[in-house]
Amino acid sequence: MQNVLTIAIQLLVILLALSVHESAHAWMAERFGDPTGRLQGRISLNPIAHIDPIGTVIFPVMLALIGAPVFGWAKPVQVNPFNLKNPKKDGIYIAAAGPVSNIIMAIGGIIIFMVLKQAGIVGSIYVSSRSAEAITILLLNLILINIFLAIFNLLPVPPLDGSRILEGFLEGEALRTYRKIEPYGFFILLAVIYLGVFDLIARPVINFIMKILFYG
Repeated sequence: MQNVLTIAIQLLVILLALSVHESAHAWMAERFGDPTGRLQGRISLNPIAHIDPIGTVIFPVMLALIGAPVFGWAKPVQVNPFNLKNPKKDGIYIAAAGPVSNIIMAIGGIIIFMVLKQAGIVGSIYVSSRSAEAITILLLNLILINIFLAIFNLLPVPPLDGSRILEGFLEGEALRTYRKIEPYGFFILLAVIYLGVFDLIARPVINFIMKILFYG
């Protein structure tokens, strides 16, 4: 039953995290003059507006079932650069809005966890109270899934947000050279995950956060 509860919570959290992520992109784009996302209904926490069948449903479910860290992706928010005053500079903020929204959610989860820990309500997934156990699992997944999403999306590999941020700082030949790897982005991401590079980057951050939560 605990496994079923954990998987259900993970899937609910990933839906929320991805919805906030994509909504943040659309919201920031409108702040810079592009209403495309809003007109397409993307400034919304309704997961239906953002679902990608593979990245939002199938992939997270598979990860949850095998006990791996759960993350995924949603349908990208469309941005019309012709509506932006400074497409290159504005694009940095629009791309960064998604990962930043996940970091904010994770920080919120950490604050709530620490407050409840001080009150003696949470602190271990082996607490005796069923409700306390559910709250602990919920908060841990809220924190960890959002951190995984933020780190993953900040990787400078196309088509992730990190690549759009990096492009905003590149000029001339450096930009043209970098854009040549875009057709191979998916295969690079597979290699990053398969070779453990992503885990090498994310694991120290996760370990640090866990120390704060349980020993801080």
